Amino acid sequence: MIAVTGANGQLGRLVLNHLANLTGAPVRALVRSPEKAQDLASDQVTVVKGDYDDPASLAAALDGVDRLLLISGSEVGKRVPQHKAVIDAAKSAGVRFIAYTSILNTPVSSLILAQEHKATELLLAESGLAHALLRNGWYVENYAGSIAAALAHGAVAGAAGNGKISAAGRTDYAEAAARVVSGDDLSTRAYELGGRPAFTLGDLAAELSRQSGREIPFNNLPEDVYAGILVQAGLPEGFAKALADADRGTAAGELETISTDLETLIGHPTRTLSHFVAEALAQVPTQQIAG
Repeated sequence: MIAVTGANGQLGRLVLNHLANLTGAPVRALVRSPEKAQDLASDQVTVVKGDYDDPASLAAALDGVDRLLLISGSEVGKRVPQHKAVIDAAKSAGVRFIAYTSILNTPVSSLILAQEHKATELLLAESGLAHALLRNGWYVENYAGSIAAALAHGAVAGAAGNGKISAAGRTDYAEAAARVVSGDDLSTRAYELGGRPAFTLGDLAAELSRQSGREIPFNNLPEDVYAGILVQAGLPEGFAKALADADRGTAAGELETISTDLETLIGHPTRTLSHFVAEALAQVPTQQIAG
């Protein structure tokens, strides 16, 4: 039995789709509110309550599970105790193998967003359970908001300088996770997962300029100024600070990898920047693109 936590999220849903194509093994989809996720249920997938903040629900949800994909929680600041609750429940239930969605370059990363992943990786090591660390790079989809803002204001804003980003599509990371959790290798190991070729925010601006027919530059800002812009755009101050800090880390090379682990796992090239920009622009009214 394979179980997937956070199965009703964007990544979790994609993982379930890939598992359906890879294996006929039964899958248990752990979600916070089963009544809101019944569309996930199928002949293969059973939807059950598995709430990161409810250890009793986790114990019941993981009973009889052999392999677990632990998709990291989305509540920054709460993820370490949430992940610990899942790991503890998995160990008590006799789960043999956990795959965990971490972040790129975790051991050396100084990113604010990496610290809870570091702590979780340590919890997994201390658990004694066999596990695979899926150190995911940035999703190209993270830049959908940047494209919308750039079209509205005439520039891509950020604080990443010339730092390169080894981003890939969310479905690429989901496929890798599905292959690892359903595969025959149950050894403890780590993957550095990123897309190729890496790109800079300047490259993003250039590609957006090319496809939109407008001159859209990259405006590199001080980290604190960029964080302030994100707050003005409506993001919570703590999250805005974390994203601006991620740009600071990008400038230092922390979101780039030369690893080919992702393409090796999925067996095909990752989603490209040009493909993503084309799809993003296809969702934008023509008058908004024209400016």
